[in-house]
Amino acid sequence: MNFNKEIEKLENIRREGSNKVFTMYLNTDPSDPEQQGGEWKIHFKNGLRNFEQYLEESGDKEERKNFQLVKQKVEKFVKGNEQQFLRSVFIIATADEEVWFADRVQMRMETEFFWQETPELTQLRKLTDVYPKSGIILVQQDQVKVIEAHLNEIEDTESFELDLDTDDWRIKKGPKPLQGQGANVQKDNFQSRFEANKQRWYKQIAPKLDKRAKEHEWEKIFVVGEPDPANALKDQLNKPVEQIIQKNMLDHEESKVLEEVFG
Repeated sequence: MNFNKEIEKLENIRREGSNKVFTMYLNTDPSDPEQQGGEWKIHFKNGLRNFEQYLEESGDKEERKNFQLVKQKVEKFVKGNEQQFLRSVFIIATADEEVWFADRVQMRMETEFFWQETPELTQLRKLTDVYPKSGIILVQQDQVKVIEAHLNEIEDTESFELDLDTDDWRIKKGPKPLQGQGANVQKDNFQSRFEANKQRWYKQIAPKLDKRAKEHEWEKIFVVGEPDPANALKDQLNKPVEQIIQKNMLDHEESKVLEEVFG
């Protein structure tokens, strides 16, 4: 889903009369101290009920009917996705179903409800600003791992390793730890070889990363690794790098990497 394109469409939505646009942002974050007892269910129920009461008092039967149609769809979505909730949920909808944009996201949002002529997009824009579609490249000398993330969720990962016999990069199948008494000697030999060849090695893999960035429409690129390999890889990329994070996190859990990059 391309959130930026969806937001562009929503920016052009304007409804007159009784067929208004419903917008909801709902904080469902279980780590929020104010949500420990599942209080979001109360906020959700009260938010919908407040609109019903207002429309009942207004006497506009057509508008109340439209809101009831939206409410049914919203309640069905929430009930059907409750077990997979992350930190927040948003829904933007109209009774005629011309507008329906809903998702659960990994960002804490402030609970808000709107029933008006246009969608309320402030928090949605903030979501895409804070968590753009990103490529996170973790580098550790002869290993490279790519994490693709959007809206603080992992979309895909792929790992590469350098075949030291051919000097070609290939998809990594699994770790190959050094063993035996010759391990330290091999390590020393590799370190010397890395210093002599790092620019050439990273020049070989950089086009693969640039191509992926273009095809997958990365908005930002982050390189994570110790200063020497991280900077050497950055120098070979054609795409601009948003930030270098000087930490060796190649073997860390991917969720921890996201926390480091976007935390």
